Amino acid sequence: MTRALVLASAISFAVVLVSPAERLTAQDDRSAIPRTSDGKPDFSGVWQTLGAADYDLEPHGTRKDAPPGLGIVDGGAIPYQPAALVQRHKNFAARATADPRSKCFTLGTPRGIYGGEPLQIFQRPRDLTLVYQFGHPVRTIHTNGTRHPEGTLDFWLGDSRGTWEGDTLMVDVTQFNGETWLDRSGNFHSDALHVVERWSFLDRNTISYAATLEDPKVYTRPWTLRVLLYRHREPGFQLIENYCYTLDYDEFYPVPGGGSHE
Repeated sequence: MTRALVLASAISFAVVLVSPAERLTAQDDRSAIPRTSDGKPDFSGVWQTLGAADYDLEPHGTRKDAPPGLGIVDGGAIPYQPAALVQRHKNFAARATADPRSKCFTLGTPRGIYGGEPLQIFQRPRDLTLVYQFGHPVRTIHTNGTRHPEGTLDFWLGDSRGTWEGDTLMVDVTQFNGETWLDRSGNFHSDALHVVERWSFLDRNTISYAATLEDPKVYTRPWTLRVLLYRHREPGFQLIENYCYTLDYDEFYPVPGGGSHE
């Protein structure tokens, strides 16, 4: 096979790979995006990410406690300060028991988005309500023009205030408590975390989600992660209670006919 033929074949293969996405973009115009009565993109629905992001945000190989993953961080690596990188290594070594998820704590923001379990969004003009299956925490994104509360407040999910830039929902999140991790590998933040999220439709059943994280106590500069959220369309699909922190008490509160968890 000649060099020219090999090159032509490679280009043809690449076109096949990218053309479906291009066709999707062309087909999913403004009229195809679900919208609310006030014309804003409507993110209502049950959504979930795919991949291994919750095991490690950075590219990683196979481990006994994690599948391999390409990572979701722009540039590949999180820009830690030297002391914070030492702490990250300590977190990784103790991840089996130190990860707040292993204690069934709230995953936090943005981890709850890519944490591996579905989440449901309810939307109205003044706010969006996000309900997460893991632990069932509820997060409100205010879109009514109100500002962050004054003072120093410590929230597991942060305080979220959203504005619209065209069809993109921009969400500013502050007031964190610093108690959550970003994944199961010990990537972390402090109470100085500031997150800016960008929510937009890739097509009517896919949300493009990006979050830029800034934390002067932990990172040398802001950095960004990106994932896709896919709409659940199975008939009758719904969130299931996952209050895993109650399992240790089940023996004291037996449910008649409930059977065994084992």
